[in-house]
Amino acid sequence: MAFEDLLSRFGDWTDDVRGRLNSNFDIAPYTWFRVGGPAQLFFNPADEADLAYFLKHLPSDIPVTVIGLGSNMLVRDGGVEGVVIRLSGKAFTSIEVEDDLTVSVGAAMPDMRFATQIAKQGIAGFSFYKGIPGAIGGALRMNAGAHGAETKDRLIAARAVDRAGVIHDLTPDDLGHGYRTCAAPADYIFTKAIYRGEAGDPEALKVEMGEVSAYREDNQPTKERTGGSTFKNPDGKSAWRLVDEAGFRGFELGGAQVSAKHTNFLINTGDATAQDIERLGEMVRGKVREMTGISLHWEIKRIGSFEDDVQIVPFLDS
Repeated sequence: MAFEDLLSRFGDWTDDVRGRLNSNFDIAPYTWFRVGGPAQLFFNPADEADLAYFLKHLPSDIPVTVIGLGSNMLVRDGGVEGVVIRLSGKAFTSIEVEDDLTVSVGAAMPDMRFATQIAKQGIAGFSFYKGIPGAIGGALRMNAGAHGAETKDRLIAARAVDRAGVIHDLTPDDLGHGYRTCAAPADYIFTKAIYRGEAGDPEALKVEMGEVSAYREDNQPTKERTGGSTFKNPDGKSAWRLVDEAGFRGFELGGAQVSAKHTNFLINTGDATAQDIERLGEMVRGKVREMTGISLHWEIKRIGSFEDDVQIVPFLDS
């Protein structure tokens, strides 16, 4: 489907935007599932100031969505109304290291690359990021973690721009991180994280990260079109085990499949639609609830609209 061209409504203020603006832009290639409809308007800001300027002038009735690396996201087939923002480029991927092992990193820096680069500088505490296929901004929003460590463990500050274009300096208390949750307002777009590491041996850290990578390769479908962990782990339970025990290992619906390697991963086998993937996820949730009374909740963020005459009604609210 094609949306109305928003740029034709905005006027001359967009002349001072330094980043890239594209109407009816195909964003499926920017997601790991490689499915979904277009963004009504796609924006790559040049830097934090450019992002703040754009949001300050953007009419308040225009919705804004941030997609990051698209690794834990499903874009529905009807596309995304309003503006889709993706941070990229040097302004959002730089790393600065201070003598006290304070590390500032842009929100678009991939977690895995951050872990590798910081280890080469002899800074420990971030090897767990080697197993997380997202960017720092998403890690802040989700309190991403693995192997017994979480984003909040090393975080000392962050920066974000709100929907009105105001820049905020945030403390860990402001972020209020919990298990895969963040208390910062939903309209905050993270631009930077500030961590404190500890001294480490680069060679030892390389070995440590190699073990993290090997575990991921051995246990997850890393070479498939997937969206990462599909469901949050319920208290005291493993989502993958509940899905497995419900009989869904390798189960297919249209072009979507529950991974036979790790049952908390959904896969686009090649010709899936977003509808296939979401329907399969809802089918899994329903069966697990029926068998165990346990409610699985999506960890994957689903955005956008269904195609015309299509609706997937969840059996739960989230």
